[in-house]
Amino acid sequence: MPRPKALAASELEARLAALPGWSLVDGKLHRDFRFPDFVEAFAFMTAAALCAEKLDHHPEWSNVYAKVSVDLVTHDAKGITELDFELARRMSAIAERTETGRTE
Repeated sequence: MPRPKALAASELEARLAALPGWSLVDGKLHRDFRFPDFVEAFAFMTAAALCAEKLDHHPEWSNVYAKVSVDLVTHDAKGITELDFELARRMSAIAERTETGRTE
């Protein structure tokens, strides 16, 4: 399956408007998730990792206690693609299913 192409700036803005909590930071989709504790944060990361593997698209992320910071970009397209938005939507849905995956 061919990899998606980077989206134009106008497309990015329109799609970003439909994705609450996410922003553009340094050419990447970015969101910080905060959870009640480390266990909830790790549960989110575990579920998100399985989702990312199914999409064959993996986040740049870090975890410090109850906070998970996520950056999404498609390196081989040299920009943000529909695949990044799809993973962002799925990660947001996973966070909503956890106790309180809210944006800082």
